Amino acid sequence: MLHSAFGPRLNRRHFLRASAAVGGGLVVNLALGRGFSAPAAVEFAPNAFIRIDRKGLVTLVMPQVEMGQGIYTAQAMLLAEELEVALDDVTLEHAPLNEALYGHPMLTRQMTGGSTSIRAFWTPLRMAGATARTLLIQAAAKEWNVDPATCRAEDGFVLDQSGTRKLAYGELVDIAASIPAPAPENVTLKSPEVFKLLGSSAKRLDTPGKVNGSLKYGIDALPDGTKIAAIAISPVLGGKPKSVDEQAALAINGVRQVVLTGDAVAVVADHTGAAKKGLAAASIEWDDGPNAQVSSADIVRQLEQQSRKPGAIARSEGDVTKALASAAQRIEAVYQLPFLSHAAMEPMNCTVHVREDACELWVGTQNLSAAKQAAATVTGLAPEKIIINNHIVGGGFGRRLEVDGIIHAVKVAMHVNGPVKIIWRREEDIQHGYYRPYYYDRMSGGIDEQGNPVAWMHRVSGSSIFARIAPPAMQNGVDPDGVEGAVHPPYKLPAIQVEFNQVEPQGVLTSWWRGVGPSHNVFTVESFIDELAAAAKADPVEYRKRLLTDNPRAMRVLELAAEKAEWGKPLSARQGRGVAVQFAFGSYLAMIADATVEADGAVRVTRIVTAVDCGLTVNPDTIAAQMEGGALYGLTAALYGTITLKDGRVEQSNFDNYLPLRIEEAPHVETHIVPSAEPPGGIGEAATSAVFPAVTNAIFSATGRRVRTLPVNTEDLKQA
Repeated sequence: MLHSAFGPRLNRRHFLRASAAVGGGLVVNLALGRGFSAPAAVEFAPNAFIRIDRKGLVTLVMPQVEMGQGIYTAQAMLLAEELEVALDDVTLEHAPLNEALYGHPMLTRQMTGGSTSIRAFWTPLRMAGATARTLLIQAAAKEWNVDPATCRAEDGFVLDQSGTRKLAYGELVDIAASIPAPAPENVTLKSPEVFKLLGSSAKRLDTPGKVNGSLKYGIDALPDGTKIAAIAISPVLGGKPKSVDEQAALAINGVRQVVLTGDAVAVVADHTGAAKKGLAAASIEWDDGPNAQVSSADIVRQLEQQSRKPGAIARSEGDVTKALASAAQRIEAVYQLPFLSHAAMEPMNCTVHVREDACELWVGTQNLSAAKQAAATVTGLAPEKIIINNHIVGGGFGRRLEVDGIIHAVKVAMHVNGPVKIIWRREEDIQHGYYRPYYYDRMSGGIDEQGNPVAWMHRVSGSSIFARIAPPAMQNGVDPDGVEGAVHPPYKLPAIQVEFNQVEPQGVLTSWWRGVGPSHNVFTVESFIDELAAAAKADPVEYRKRLLTDNPRAMRVLELAAEKAEWGKPLSARQGRGVAVQFAFGSYLAMIADATVEADGAVRVTRIVTAVDCGLTVNPDTIAAQMEGGALYGLTAALYGTITLKDGRVEQSNFDNYLPLRIEEAPHVETHIVPSAEPPGGIGEAATSAVFPAVTNAIFSATGRRVRTLPVNTEDLKQA
């Protein structure tokens, strides 16, 4: 049960009152990768900490935000395992805005993303639990005047050697708090063979709060006196309002203000209905600005032209040009992937109260660091004057790494006396996103007489997110994310060259999308490997196995997936089975999809089998859930997902024309985990990347027609 942050049994206010009443307690400062300090060492700045009070209540302050990926449960399991407490006994709190304490050890900022929440905190959170356990054992030994080596911790107690004496953690916190924290080298972590909790399926701690409604998302925030604002943003990037009928808006009962913020108009009212009616009554006319004529055709034309030019070298091994010239057979292909919206179920929202001396926000964000800086920049306040109450997120997928919604909200709030909540309509959300880039990839490959690859050339053309967000990450013109999944495919390739050609589209903003580089590169690589297999007249699984002899982890997931999917079992006409293998986010994954292509070209995916090696596992149930959710999210994009532009405007607006996968279309997804002693890998984005080629390769198996452009065009698949 998640007591403080998520459950009904003990809310945070009651907990703080109880803590104040009992006083005292043990605070373990957790330094992510930089050692630990004793509680009194105020000069030490840890990134996260644990509290244990005199009642034995264990509180973990979470440095990561929960977006549905299950990390609140998984990270609590890391702590509970080493601390020797039951998972139900761990209370979670959202981390406040404090980069010095809660900055991400891999990403350096206070943010959540990149499938890193377990990879980054696997050791630090276990060290925190083990350090607290060590201190509590020392405290009990001191109380009993025995050697700490003769004591052990178990289920929230410390027991002596005989097991006849035991003290609860709550009884030991005062003594433990007076003992200097041990150096990291003097803290012993458990070995996997003695794990009690890690590796077992645990129920999600946030589920009860979601079911009974006690769990609060950013959209639920409602400070006293909050006004509601509806917002309309220029439909063309770079545009601005040309005329606004403010008097008509103000005539609506309940409307209080009309606020113009440069590229947007907001109507502030007592309630949502009045705000929406007022915005409609404002009859806004727009000056579309310099991007008024931009279309998808223009962007694709630019990409096609640029893709013919050499790009920055991301990897070059062997003489690809010579190998291609001498190959027994040469294969070439062009792959295209569209702009994609995140389309999270919780639309963009933010509640803001700007005061003379501070700016307070209530929001669900993946990027507290960027949110703080954005609010400080807009208001002119010092960063330390920004207060952010972060909330659980109703779908992030990378969208909430961006802070445009926060900027709009703060701009409006600067004109409002008191707090104001801005909720984007679904149309505003889909039509004003930061989209997964449009990619245009050229592939060239050569095979020998036996069908083995002798040359591999991959040129990626598309937008660079790192060039905008973190320019120093660009090395020699290469965006490392833009080529992830392409630079190091899992296969043995004797001559390989990978290039990155940065092409920034006019009138479109691009950003992360549940695996940016891998979400397109895995599609391209695995589709092209399938094309080489077809040219070699080889079975797609057997062909891949030929090329994985030096990659045992990839080989194992492929063999397991093929076994569980019954690869080779005969299928009916217009049915196909497709395979994909990937290494991304630190995890190995193989996916096999079964698909049926109807006479009218409609594609029905009936079964997805996934085998994954993500290193040491925390919660197998979470891994299965991420495989299911990621596969369905990716399948939605593969079959339907595309953002297109006409006259500078995004043509899609809601779920009627930016289609989600329907319940009756959802395939059965099964997950098989390969036992592994390797360090944990990421899992939140893995299945989303693999499902694209698994499905399109299945379509080729069913029809003999290769899908090189997404989403799938059913017109091309109609039975002649």
